[in-house]
Amino acid sequence: MGDVFDLLTMGRVGVDLYPLEVGVHLEDVTRFGKFLGGSATNVAVAAARHGRRSAVITRTGEDPFGRFVHSALRELGVDDRYVASVAALPTPVTFCEIFPPDSFPLWFYRYPKAPDLEIEPEELDLEAIGAARIFWSTVTGLSQEPSRSAHHAAWEARGRRPITVLDLDYRPMFWESETAARAEVRRALPEVTAAVGNIEEVEVAVGVAEPLDAARALLDLGLELAVVKRGPKGVLAATREEVVDLPPCEIEVLNGLGAGDGFGGALCHALLSGWDLERSVRFANAEGAIVASRLECSTAMPRTEEVEELMESGGDG
Repeated sequence: MGDVFDLLTMGRVGVDLYPLEVGVHLEDVTRFGKFLGGSATNVAVAAARHGRRSAVITRTGEDPFGRFVHSALRELGVDDRYVASVAALPTPVTFCEIFPPDSFPLWFYRYPKAPDLEIEPEELDLEAIGAARIFWSTVTGLSQEPSRSAHHAAWEARGRRPITVLDLDYRPMFWESETAARAEVRRALPEVTAAVGNIEEVEVAVGVAEPLDAARALLDLGLELAVVKRGPKGVLAATREEVVDLPPCEIEVLNGLGAGDGFGGALCHALLSGWDLERSVRFANAEGAIVASRLECSTAMPRTEEVEELMESGGDG
């Protein structure tokens, strides 16, 4: 059991090139910071910050940015054994603009195709996937083959073992249409035990935007946990037995882009710790707020004591 991962994620990786100038449009930015990025990768980093044994299944290009991904993962405590390369494709880069408190436009450079969508079913360590205490994947991975088939192979290996999470993570630019995304999400949901998403993402998944109704719709599909992130209005989480509805944390937002990933990694730590639903969601909510107060995503993930300090101060609502 020593080789069992606490958290094994699967999905996007890349390099975030974020402006070091706030309130400036990209065409006028002169200074950028380089950071590890990608939703599934950030979640693994966030959990590792809490001492969890984490790894990510993904692919990069055979280029300097791909080498950076490996070194950054190792530095941040995430196992990189399942990070393979694709010779013909560049490692993706992502740019953003930073206009606090609520405008953070993103530009993804994942052309002609992102290597992380080239994950093949045959390359998966199905034994490790099946044994992981939490397996976390994202909707983006369902947008193209062979990644889509690889995800279903991974879920088959899991056999709906708790805790199997689908991050609803809907990005319109990765899909032909919302209808196509909804079809793939609905096909995937019976394979998992938990789903996490914001209002737009849960509406794509189940056609319902009202948080409690959306959570119940997800539970009706057989899930055991549904989490609906409501941004400045807080977060709602539901099981068949209880509902937790929490207000947002009081914190000054700098860049909201990594908050959801921090929330996800913290939620994994909380669930692995066996905490009750309210404490778990409070902890995840506080972590998301801390990340939103910082510039980058991966290296912005806080350690356990930082999150607990915010909760003890009452800043988590």
